[in-house]
Order: sequence, then C-alpha cells, then structure tokens
Amino acid sequence: MYISKNNIIQGKHQKPILLDVGYKTTNQRKPVVLFAHGFKGFKDWGHFNKVMQHFMDNDFVFVKFNFSHNGGTVEQPIDFPDLEAFGNNNYTKELDDLETVLDWITQNNLVPKEEINHQEIYLIGHSRGGGISVVKAAEDTRIKKLVTWAAVADLINRIPPQQFEVWKQNGVIYVENARTNQQMPMYYQFAENTLKNMERLSIERSAKTLDIPHLIVHGTNDEAVGVLEAENLAKWNKNAELFIIENGNHTFGASHPFEQEKFPEHFQMVIDKTIQFLRHS
Repeated sequence: MYISKNNIIQGKHQKPILLDVGYKTTNQRKPVVLFAHGFKGFKDWGHFNKVMQHFMDNDFVFVKFNFSHNGGTVEQPIDFPDLEAFGNNNYTKELDDLETVLDWITQNNLVPKEEINHQEIYLIGHSRGGGISVVKAAEDTRIKKLVTWAAVADLINRIPPQQFEVWKQNGVIYVENARTNQQMPMYYQFAENTLKNMERLSIERSAKTLDIPHLIVHGTNDEAVGVLEAENLAKWNKNAELFIIENGNHTFGASHPFEQEKFPEHFQMVIDKTIQFLRHS
C-alpha cells in the first residue's frame, strides 16, 4: 500500500490545494477515483480516510483533496482556521480547483505509470461537491464515470432571495458551523460570482448533457439536501441510475470524528453500490 498525504498543489487563486493519493501496489494500471467534499467539508472529515483505504483495497487509485478556499490551511487541513479564505470561496473557484486536480492526476510523478490508468478517471462528489462534480463532468471529457452522494441539484437558488439585499448592503452573511460553533463568513462576491455564471452553474443544463454513466445516491431522511434533488438529477439524465437509501441521512450515518471499526450500515450500502457501479457500468 502507498499513501501520500497533504501534497501541496498550487491552485489558480493564490491558495494551495492539499491532496492525498493512495493505491495498492500491483504493477497493474488501476482506474482513479477522485473525491470532492462538500460545503463546510474537508478531505479528512469523518470516515473519508477509511473510504480511501476501502477503495485502495478494491484496486482503485484514490485521490481526495481540500478545495483551496474551504477554510483549511497547509498547517491545519482539518477544520477552518482561515475563515477569510472561506468567505472568499465561490463555485467557479471550486470548478477551477477540480480542474487543477484533474491536471495533477494526469501529470503527477507520485503514482508510477504502471499503477494508474489515466483514461479511467471516475469522479465522486458529496453534497455541494456533488453539484460541482455534475458541472465539471459535463465540461471535462477526462471524467469517464460520475457518482454523486447526497448531491445538490441547484447551485444558484440556495440563498433565499430576501437575503440578497441584506447581503449586498452588509457585504457579508454568516453561516454557523454547528460542530465548531464558528460563524463562517460568506462575502457578497459569492452572490456576484454565482449570478455572473448562472448558465455555467446550471446543474440541470449540465445533467442533460452528460453522456457518461452517473450513479445518484441519496437518503430519504437527508436533513440538508432533500431527496427531491436526487429525483430531479435522475429526471434530467435518463441514463442515470438512482439509488435511494431508506432513512439514510445526509452523511449516511457517518460523523466527525469517526472512530468506529466498521462503516455505518447506510454508508456500507453506499460504498458497496458505488464500487459495483464503477466496476460494471
């Protein structure tokens, strides 16, 4: 087994991207699974290191990363010491970050050529990272399969319209992180960037153009992103496969920190289905 954590990659927006990569040494070229975390997320959240190990055990090269403006730093990649960066994040920065990581996958020297199949890059995104992944998969032909876990189906209308005027006046709104008790800023540039890029950021438009296999996984008890968003994704892409987990929540039973030996029951269903889909779709 080979794991390399916290590799520093230069992003396009003056902030580094921290990246982990791992694979099982087999001298056989393996497909790459690239994982994108969600809003208020990070690559080492909860069970994600265990997820990485599981994909490695199943003969995938696994790559996960922190979006450059997720609020983490090189020194402290877990949690959110850099709230200024968090406040200056936006969707197009995340799309640029994803492109930078895809470039790294195809050009890096960390994974020997006999261990990695650059022609088979599969993208998994959770929550907001799932929405970003749909848009990027429609844009980038290097992505050959797509899996979304509890993904949003709309990036544009997540902020109530009545908040926009207050947001514009104050220049900032705050979202609470219930786990860390931080008041996390989102500067008005986020709204401006979103409105300026509405066509590109339309998940509906992107989903309708996808011509690669897409697995949509969602729980019926998702408290953050309603299951209707998964149904919309499936409606827009007739080739997509919808996998609903009865009573599953937004993280399919996982939490941070994660200290259990086994995956929660619902997440075990998610990862089993995902691996089956990536192997056989």
